[in-house]
Amino acid sequence: MTYNDRFIRACRKQSVDRLPVWYMRQAGRYDPEYRKIKEKYSLLEICRQPDLAAEVTMMPVKKLGVDAAILYSDIMNPVASMGIDFDIVAQVGPVIHNPIRTAKDVERLKPVDPEGDLGHILETIRILDAELNVPLITFAGAPFTIASYLIEGRPSKSYIRTKTMMYEAPEVWFALMDKLGDMVIRYIRAQIANGGKAFQLFDSWVGSLSPRDYVRYVLPVMERIYSELSDLGVPSIYFPGVSSGELLPYLHGLKADVIGLDWRVSIAEGRKRLAGKYAVQGNLDPYLLTGPMDIIQREAAHIIDEGVKEPGYIFNLGHGLFPEASLDKLKQLTEFVHSYSAEAIVSRK
Repeated sequence: MTYNDRFIRACRKQSVDRLPVWYMRQAGRYDPEYRKIKEKYSLLEICRQPDLAAEVTMMPVKKLGVDAAILYSDIMNPVASMGIDFDIVAQVGPVIHNPIRTAKDVERLKPVDPEGDLGHILETIRILDAELNVPLITFAGAPFTIASYLIEGRPSKSYIRTKTMMYEAPEVWFALMDKLGDMVIRYIRAQIANGGKAFQLFDSWVGSLSPRDYVRYVLPVMERIYSELSDLGVPSIYFPGVSSGELLPYLHGLKADVIGLDWRVSIAEGRKRLAGKYAVQGNLDPYLLTGPMDIIQREAAHIIDEGVKEPGYIFNLGHGLFPEASLDKLKQLTEFVHSYSAEAIVSRK
């Protein structure tokens, strides 16, 4: 089986013949076949069935021709192993039945047990490792984003309880960051040991913080995580989520390989703010996919033209795919990125 390593090469700032493409939430509700599966099973029920989770993971690879697969899972899965009781509620997101509000709540959190509690996820990874001809990206939720769900009890727009804990009870906050940091490290190690070829940490909501608060309350645990995982020998990605452009200059201490950008910061500006230290990934506005194909291609071409100026660029969206996205448009976009970037790379030689 021929193995497509463009994604790995781009993560390492090596030359590629065309840009690699993958999409956050690329296995999801935009696909009619997936929607039929969701009529029978919830997200968490799919995750508990390794063969089915592997099948869903592989769907976009087969249908779209993307250059990497991302594990079908959810960032909340490992917190169940820590003693958190939650549901994924339609049209809401994670709803926590025993939210974290006090020091005692943090103390009660157990160390994550990937092999014991999350063996079904590790089995999914092993199946995919044997079946895929592209790299498998595994992932975890970053501590701030996970903490925001655990403290608020559900998705929030203000993060008032989260920020209140940061400011009023920093000792509780940092204890929680330590436990969630340990969770991420142990979980990612288990994923890579079972066949993951790269990993990404999703920090979807950390852009709600000011740079000063990010540096004080979040950056230390992120630096620890990437430092402790730097011996894995696989590419590591940090996606600091939406509205995080002002945080980019403060990431220079991360031992990561790739930083994901949202659509509010151009590829050129993102590289500048990151001082050229990292490969970059992104950053088409996912809602541009509601537009006509010529507009989508025009905007993609602009991003590609910036991306190919330096080694180390991966085409992606600035956030996850949404249910109303078109499978046909995604397939056309993937084909366009491959063909247009191949010509752009040749023309720069």
